[in-house]
Amino acid sequence: MPDLIRHPSLKTHRFRIKCGMTGKRFKLLMNYKLLKSEIRYKGKVFDLKVDEISYDASGNNGIREIAVHPGGAVVIPVKDDGKLILVKQFRYPLQKWLIEFPAGKLDANEDPLICATRELEEETGYKAKKFEKLGQILTAPGYCTEILHIYKATELIPGNHNREEGELGMEILEFNFEEVEKMIKQGEINDAKTIAGMYYLKNS
Repeated sequence: MPDLIRHPSLKTHRFRIKCGMTGKRFKLLMNYKLLKSEIRYKGKVFDLKVDEISYDASGNNGIREIAVHPGGAVVIPVKDDGKLILVKQFRYPLQKWLIEFPAGKLDANEDPLICATRELEEETGYKAKKFEKLGQILTAPGYCTEILHIYKATELIPGNHNREEGELGMEILEFNFEEVEKMIKQGEINDAKTIAGMYYLKNS
């Protein structure tokens, strides 16, 4: 994953992305001046930050609206028989029921593994003896800072869930790998983190 280095300054912000490619390292440099930055809204899930910037090359001004999100963890629970555990839950913004891997938001400065452990038990009732981090994804880098950390959970121990009030209608589902792949291809599963999780699982 690109190594993102930020040099903070109220005069100039420089973002250097170093990518490895056939043994060479390339640098992409973007310069602009930060004129003003403020949090316009502080929410329970994310904050809205609005930056006013001026591009060095042209002098043109611009506005950047950023959803500042603490990030989250996604869990791919794999049973001893190879079945994958997913949940079906109602997503209020879409007013739809979606099939997804268990996931949740990080608390402030929380270790993603702690979040993954908590969300697995809260949503499914299962505990896992073993967690393996498979990777991470940037959910919407054009406007949001959210990073989702994806874990594979194995050696599962069943128990009782502890869902939040908005999750009380959640269902636990079990499918084998091929069934989940088929559901993705047929559009029955279109949740991005679940699709990304399947990619990581397939290539782990």
